[in-house]
Amino acid sequence: MIDIKNFSFSYTKTPVFDNINLQFQKGAIYGLLGENGVGKTTLLKVISGLLKPTAGSCTVDEYTSFDRLPEFLQNIFLLPDDVPLPDSATPESFFRDLAPFYPKQNREMLLHLAQELKVNPTRKFKEMSFGQQKKSLLACALALNTDYLLLDEPTNGLDIPSKADFRRILTERVNSEQTIIISTHQVKDVENLIDPIIIISNNSVLLNASVEKITEKLYFEYGGQQRPDALYSEMMPGGYLNVLVNNGLGESQLNIEALFNAVLRNPAKINIL
Repeated sequence: MIDIKNFSFSYTKTPVFDNINLQFQKGAIYGLLGENGVGKTTLLKVISGLLKPTAGSCTVDEYTSFDRLPEFLQNIFLLPDDVPLPDSATPESFFRDLAPFYPKQNREMLLHLAQELKVNPTRKFKEMSFGQQKKSLLACALALNTDYLLLDEPTNGLDIPSKADFRRILTERVNSEQTIIISTHQVKDVENLIDPIIIISNNSVLLNASVEKITEKLYFEYGGQQRPDALYSEMMPGGYLNVLVNNGLGESQLNIEALFNAVLRNPAKINIL
């Protein structure tokens, strides 16, 4: 379990987080959502031990992240949005260099994932498109088979079919012993994949709830009139999409983009969750 307690972080005089508390349990794919620049990447770096909290603590399975002990590092992997790659590197050589540090790594899984994602593991990264590079690095990250996998903007550069493959592969491979955290501002890309959902902004956590809890407390109305009491309304073919407080309205289908906008525009009212 990842346990963040009374956590604050600042870059010199610029506060990024102020006294937040979060837990990430095993067996789930968490969505860490927020606009650009709100601290999503910073939080992933703190969890992986690359940055030290200004105040409070971050532990992973009771290891203090910033201590970066070998027993901690072998069970966590952060895949950044931008990975510096040597000109001669291939997905296979990249994975081979990492493999000795990760005891549960699985080369056969790498080859299988590369095939599923339609990338050549022996082709040099420099000869690939940006999207092919992203898919190759994702295959490497998954094949390391760590208990904790942190993915920063993993769908950047992926075309629509590749985004669908990404969602399918992660859904198929998460297990009860693994925690995956996906940090993104492209919220539509991770719809029907992430649960729970965490939305951050303005140095704080605005929302931290399961999909079940969200749809219990909020109602997503499709095709109705624009509602004056809506937390968020958006025109759509045939009417409006309204996000309403669910006062006995029943069940509805979560729309993650509408949820995101509702939370950012009405942070005080979302505390019902």
